[in-house]
Amino acid sequence: MNHVDLQVDEHGRLRHFLTVDGLHRGLLVEILDTAESFLGVVEQSVKKVPLLRGKTIVNLFFEASTRTRTTFELAAKRLSADVLNINVNASSTVKGETLLDTLRNLEAMNCDMFVVRHTDSGTAHFFARHAAPHVSVINAGDGWHAHPTQALLDMLTIRRHKGEFGRLRVAIVGDILHSRVARSQIRALNLLGVGEVRVVAPRTLLPARAETLGVHVFHDMAAAIRDVDVIIMLRLQRERMRGALLPSEHEYFRLYGLTEERLELAAPDAIVMHPGPINRGVEMDSKVADGAQSVILEQVHYGIAVRMAVMSLTMSQKVPPAEVRESEVE
Repeated sequence: MNHVDLQVDEHGRLRHFLTVDGLHRGLLVEILDTAESFLGVVEQSVKKVPLLRGKTIVNLFFEASTRTRTTFELAAKRLSADVLNINVNASSTVKGETLLDTLRNLEAMNCDMFVVRHTDSGTAHFFARHAAPHVSVINAGDGWHAHPTQALLDMLTIRRHKGEFGRLRVAIVGDILHSRVARSQIRALNLLGVGEVRVVAPRTLLPARAETLGVHVFHDMAAAIRDVDVIIMLRLQRERMRGALLPSEHEYFRLYGLTEERLELAAPDAIVMHPGPINRGVEMDSKVADGAQSVILEQVHYGIAVRMAVMSLTMSQKVPPAEVRESEVE
């Protein structure tokens, strides 16, 4: 079963959200439009709608996270779902329980959705392949592979600031090699028809044949960000680096760090983004991170609405568990 078959039902509706790969532009736009409709909810005094009342959503984070886990939890609660946050370090997985056994046990508790983050690529796909028909799985980041909701909240941030995607030049700067965020961003930007996607990094932090991803490759920071409309800075994924890929962080900042002087090379109204957490003084200067062109905190804010959109769309056409059980009996 390929990515599309697993994620989309026979009517083209979202069943799981595991990766941007293979999805069509209309589906991404539907997620962005739905997220726009939820922005009003998250900004009102009573921040709740009853769309997922009675549903149970489980956050299964096998990897550390603050922003992603918290915004998924808030999104679920603002849809009126019940939320369980499993402390994986204190769960039966540390006693040797398999992922499949974990899934089966949680399904037996009548859970409706799993939000999965894991250091191994493909874990969310594994859950989706084995989940019951009424259960949805959302990938909250797997290995080097994908982080689709982060990519979509980035797209919403860009759309709200820049409008149409077609005329834009976007530069993604930093550790492309280890970044699941960059892979999902590149695919989303190309699907949405962005005019030009640039990546800039030292050769040691780029995947082989990066051009095949549909990007223009740069190794010179000044040339890469000249006249761009959007600059997306990436975190150095130190925990995923094996061997000496950089001379030093000081040297990396000297060559690729975003400073106020370098930012002046971009379009005057360019926006600066970062998926977080930021290594200040390594990836970017604090004056830029906290400056007028930074939209980093807006990314976090829009993340709640995007995750509400993905949760509501994946859960909108599910077979109730009772009907599943009846069909199994027959």
